[in-house]
Amino acid sequence: MESKVVSISRSLAAGGEEIGQLVAKELGFGYVDDEIVTKASAYAGVSPETVDQVEHSQSLIDRILEGMAASGEFAPTVGAASLMATPAFTQSQSRDLYQSLIQRVIREVAEAGQVVLLAHGTSVALANMSGLLRALVTASPEVRAERLTGIADVDERQAKKAIQDSDRERQNYFRRMYNLRQELPTHYDLVVNTDRLTVPEAVKVIVVAARG
Repeated sequence: MESKVVSISRSLAAGGEEIGQLVAKELGFGYVDDEIVTKASAYAGVSPETVDQVEHSQSLIDRILEGMAASGEFAPTVGAASLMATPAFTQSQSRDLYQSLIQRVIREVAEAGQVVLLAHGTSVALANMSGLLRALVTASPEVRAERLTGIADVDERQAKKAIQDSDRERQNYFRRMYNLRQELPTHYDLVVNTDRLTVPEAVKVIVVAARG
């Protein structure tokens, strides 16, 4: 079946960003990455930088919730309004509302179709969507660290630490936002390993799969 939405998840320095942009160009689709954060920030009435980092700070989550309530643009889950009005509003409840906000934006973008989506757990958020191709672009930590030293002003030790930190934060994000304790290959329709595949080869694989 031909895909109307391609969701690409990626590990740091695996080449996912470049691959995603080229897949979108080849398919004639739109490409959305930071636009998801920008649109979410418009709902929340805060800066994109704030929304992008919100999962790290309870106070920033509170600001987003306040913006959501004040704008009237976003209808929280049942009972959320009364919860927000009480001092007992927990971090877990805040997380759930923030997750709902991000998922709403992801769904709106995806439902328009003809788009390549990168990041923000789109493969999880849209898992049951018809016409969706879920791809993971990854590579071994050693290869990714080597690449990072070539594109950033870091030495080998710093690059390895950056890869480890990124992978750990990725796991934490899935656990916090989607209660997903372990990311598995079966969460994706296609896993692309750029240890061996070049960017053009990876693009071709994803495009062929998207075209059915």
